[in-house]
Amino acid sequence: MRTQVAIIGAGPAGLLLSHLLARAGIDSVVLERSSRDHVERRIRAGVLEHGTVALLRRLGLADRLDQEGMPHHGVELLFDGQGHRLDLTALAGRQITIYGQHELVKDLIRARFDTGAPLLFEAPVQQVVDPTGDQPVVHFQHEGRTHELRADVVAGCDGFHGVSRATIPSSILSVHRHDYPYAWLGVLAQAPPSAEELIYAYHQRGFALHSMRNPELTRLYLQVPPGTESADWPAERVWAELSTRLARDDPGWSLTRGPIVEQSVVDLRSVVAEPMRYGRLFLAGDAAHIVPATGAKGLNLAVADVLNLAAGLTRWYADGSETLLDAYSATCLERVWRVQHFSWWMTSMLHREPDQDPFTTGLQLSQLRYLTRSTAAATSFAENYAGLPLTSGGDDDLA
Repeated sequence: MRTQVAIIGAGPAGLLLSHLLARAGIDSVVLERSSRDHVERRIRAGVLEHGTVALLRRLGLADRLDQEGMPHHGVELLFDGQGHRLDLTALAGRQITIYGQHELVKDLIRARFDTGAPLLFEAPVQQVVDPTGDQPVVHFQHEGRTHELRADVVAGCDGFHGVSRATIPSSILSVHRHDYPYAWLGVLAQAPPSAEELIYAYHQRGFALHSMRNPELTRLYLQVPPGTESADWPAERVWAELSTRLARDDPGWSLTRGPIVEQSVVDLRSVVAEPMRYGRLFLAGDAAHIVPATGAKGLNLAVADVLNLAAGLTRWYADGSETLLDAYSATCLERVWRVQHFSWWMTSMLHREPDQDPFTTGLQLSQLRYLTRSTAAATSFAENYAGLPLTSGGDDDLA
């Protein structure tokens, strides 16, 4: 097989890249190790930044998003029994939209198949050969056979455990990692949301988050110790703890309960791999970086990566210039570190450390009070949370 760009991974990064390239007349083949059913069912992030939504609309990929997505103009910080709303639109001129990542993936897959371009599921990649040469080769399995895919460029969009990052020699790649001393227990409940917008709750028993996926499904999270087993949290315990941490001095508010249809525990960590380029191999999305979910940035950061990569490849194929490709890693990493800092800051402000001392508690509450009382502080939060403007490294047509 031969193509211009081999894309490893059919998550949001790989699929969106394939559409950006197609828009520029660049051929690609997308390889995904899992089945289509698995990819479309795995529940991930659900907050889309303003720039992500605008890009999807320009690409003609937002029809269902516009019908079913839930625009939010603010978020609430809950502490000391009081809710404090931060108006994102008034402060930063941008909103967010709630739309499940798995729903977006369904849209991107359907649109890819509509074009007739190659998208292979259950096609695990074994290795990338000669990524520093002029024609790297991707070896993969599909339908019981081993295949070779030759390409001009390989885009590694295969996540944290994929082969792409592992292809880069350790002598060249630096991986920076920070593990947080807490995890999240996440549940998806068949219940209408208890509030119209997201609630980030700081409580002496630990952090809690009230989110949603649609008008009938509520997404909720509890801070728990690392190593927690999901089985240790039956439904009654989950609801009792959520009711405690999300409680407020408002007799008219209550937490709506319903059957829990999904439940899991995930550790929180920050990871940055640099550089994000090795010869003709480019990393994007979770293959290059992981952020704690507190700031709702993972999917949106992947979108920023592939927008820059698509711009670089478009320029290269158009006139042979490698200027944007040479700048790809540095351009992306500037945004990655900004997002890492914001996500670390939010996480540190809202979570309780094991055996936390009163001094740290005082600092957290001071920051929360300042954030909800200062227009300048709230504006900075809103700008980062709703999403910094998307740029494509110099190609305004793609931005």
